[in-house]
Amino acid sequence: MFRNFKVVSHVVFGRGAFSQMDDILRPKRLRSDDFMVFMVDDVFKDKALRERVPLQSQDMLLWVNADDEPKTKYVDALTRQVREFSDRKPAGVIGIGGGSTMDLAKAVSLMLTNPGSSADYQGWDLIKNPAVYHVGVPTLSGTGSEVSRTTVLTGPEKKLGINSDFTVFDQIVLDPELTAGVPRDQWFYTGMDCYVHDIESLNGTFLNAFSKAYGEKSLQLCEEVFLQDGPAGDDKLMMASYFGGMSIAYSQVGVCHALSYGLAFVLGVHHGIGNTIVFDYLEEFYPEGVRVFRKMLEKNEIELPRKITSGISESQLEKMVDVSLVLEPLWENALGRNWKAVMTRARIKELYLRM
Repeated sequence: MFRNFKVVSHVVFGRGAFSQMDDILRPKRLRSDDFMVFMVDDVFKDKALRERVPLQSQDMLLWVNADDEPKTKYVDALTRQVREFSDRKPAGVIGIGGGSTMDLAKAVSLMLTNPGSSADYQGWDLIKNPAVYHVGVPTLSGTGSEVSRTTVLTGPEKKLGINSDFTVFDQIVLDPELTAGVPRDQWFYTGMDCYVHDIESLNGTFLNAFSKAYGEKSLQLCEEVFLQDGPAGDDKLMMASYFGGMSIAYSQVGVCHALSYGLAFVLGVHHGIGNTIVFDYLEEFYPEGVRVFRKMLEKNEIELPRKITSGISESQLEKMVDVSLVLEPLWENALGRNWKAVMTRARIKELYLRM
């Protein structure tokens, strides 16, 4: 069965594109009292971007914190704040920030039209009602959240996305100027999320010509950004993120993402750095990808955290394995239909303990 998947319907790209945000949103303001919810990463509270957000008097500004991975309880709290702000639904939700902020915006836009807790919808195609109109504006490049059909959330029992066609943004604004000033380590770790997307897609059993076309171009751009010193690096990495996200849309990620989810749930390791840590131990599965990755580490003078699982309890280790094993499509893409014979609990424990 061929997947008929949803893609972002409107995309604007270019330096200075964020200045068009007011024009982009205007057609959605059908009534004089229609309001927008701007969910902005709180790192911009004291930055120039604050004054560029096109707030109107009736709009709601929510400063969101992305210090931790997005949690279902945080999504539910933000959703309550929006409902308390007005007895009407907003005309739109706009997420401005990195992958975590965009995931939070996607999740809130879904929960405004669906009952219960966001934890109820962690899984595949559990959402029944379309989200309110929602827009993604990345200020980091690499996560692919801007084009993804998932919003990755940590719930009470698991780290698992709300995977749905309704999750996909209706509009994205890709402005490389917004990524200026990102700390170098964060720039690298987020970019490596994109690189790992490409490697896992291109080496997966779900690979097809659609995914391959996007993945190969994204990989080329990543190698130019992280191994060369050419111009327009921010522009290239933003497009690499877009293409990388499109590559996995019709395939899947693999071993690295499955293992990093366990690290995030138990140890609170952020997604980008988690993938970067894990990937260095996956030479067995992605030999060429790891070889080039280590060149990128050396070229960019990045020292990876080591021994992060040292001293963890047996119960923590078991939970990490549990969280990882829930992600069956990722394992199947990486290792094929008989993946359970290859990736046993003992093998996953061994990989975690090496980290």
